Amino acid sequence: MSPAPTAIYLDHQATTPVDPRVVDTMLPWFSETFGNAHSEQHAWGRQAADAVEVARDQVAVLVGAQAREIVFTSGATESNNLAIKGAVRFALRHGRGSHVVTLATEHKCVLESCAAVADEGATFTIVGVGADGRVDPAAVAEAITGDTVLVSVMAVNNEIGVVQPLAELGAICRSRGVLLHTDAAQAAGKIALDVDAMQIDLLSISGHKMYAPKGIGALYTRRRPRARLLAEMSGGGQERGYRSGTLPVPLAVALGDAAAISSDEISTEGARLVTLRDRMLERLRARRDNLFVNGSLVHRVPGNLNVGFPGVDAEELMRALDGVAISTGSACTSASVEPSYVLRALGLDDADAGACIRIGFGRFTTETEVDAAADMIAGAVDALRGEGPARAAE
Repeated sequence: MSPAPTAIYLDHQATTPVDPRVVDTMLPWFSETFGNAHSEQHAWGRQAADAVEVARDQVAVLVGAQAREIVFTSGATESNNLAIKGAVRFALRHGRGSHVVTLATEHKCVLESCAAVADEGATFTIVGVGADGRVDPAAVAEAITGDTVLVSVMAVNNEIGVVQPLAELGAICRSRGVLLHTDAAQAAGKIALDVDAMQIDLLSISGHKMYAPKGIGALYTRRRPRARLLAEMSGGGQERGYRSGTLPVPLAVALGDAAAISSDEISTEGARLVTLRDRMLERLRARRDNLFVNGSLVHRVPGNLNVGFPGVDAEELMRALDGVAISTGSACTSASVEPSYVLRALGLDDADAGACIRIGFGRFTTETEVDAAADMIAGAVDALRGEGPARAAE
C-alpha cells in the first residue's frame, strides 16, 4: 500500500529518497551503456570502467580522500564489517594486536562485528558516553592498550544525531599507532568530513542515507600510513582485492553523483535543515513544554531531532500518526519491543526511553510540512495523555 499523497516523510535517518538528478544520471547505465566495468577489452567495458572511476573520485572528494582509497561496497553495514573484521583479522594473522575499542552507542553492525572477532580470539572494550551522547576523548585514550588494533566510533549517531569529536580521536589514535574507523553513514554529505585533517584511517559510507539508491556504499581505506585489511569475500580480486564481485555500475555512478551534489550543497542545505529542526522544536514546545531533547543540540547533525514526551508510549504515538513517517530507536524482536540501547546509554530509564521519537528532516522537507507535522504530533500526544488540546503555536 502506498502512503497517502498528503503523507509527510520525516524519517530521513532511516533512508532518503533518491534525488531525481541522481536517477537521471543513473538510468542510462542500466540499458544504454550496460558494459561490465571489469571487461576492459572492449568499448562497452571501458566506458563502464571510466564511469566507475569518475564516481570513485566524486566519493573521494566528499571526504577529502584520493580516488584509489575508495572501495565500493553494498552499503555501510558491509563497509563496517570489512573495516573491523578485516583490520582485526589482519592484525591477528601477523601478531600485531587483537583489541578493539568502540562505543556503547554504536550501530548494531559495529557491535556485532566486534563480537564476531571476539569469537576468533580478539577482545573489545565498550566505552560509555555522556548524557549528551558525546564520548570523552580521554575515556577512549584510557581504553587503548598496547594490544589495541582499532578504535571504531560513529561520526554521527543514527538515533540522536550527535556528532563525535573525530579530530580529537584521530589525533589520539595516530599518536598511539592505532587505526581509527568511523561509521559515517549518517554523516557523509551532511557534515564536513576530511580524512586527513581528522586522521581517519577507515570510513564507511551508505548510499541510501545520502539520496542515492539502496545497495551501494563505500569504504575509505587509507594508503599512507596504510590501513591493512583481510578481505571477507573471495573471488576475482576486484576493488583492490578487498571486495571481489562485479560492480553494479549504475549504483556506483549514482553514489558518485549523489556525493558530488552533496559536496556542492552541504553548507546551504545544512543551514536550511537547522532552520527546519529549530522550527519543529519551537513549535512543539509552543504546544507542549513538557518534552525533552535527547543528545547535544550543539554537536548535532542538522537534520535530526530526537524528543521524548513523558507518559507517552512512542509506539502508540507512531500508530496514531497515520499521516507522518517518524520512528523510534527501538529494536524489534519477535516477541517484544525493547527500549533503545542508545537512549539507555545516555542514562534514560526504560519509561523515558520508550517515550522518544526520532524526527529526520531531509532535502525535500518543507516548512509547511514541518508545521503540519508538529501540530499532528502535539495533537496525538494530547489524545494519548487524555488531555485537552494544547495551546496553539504562534
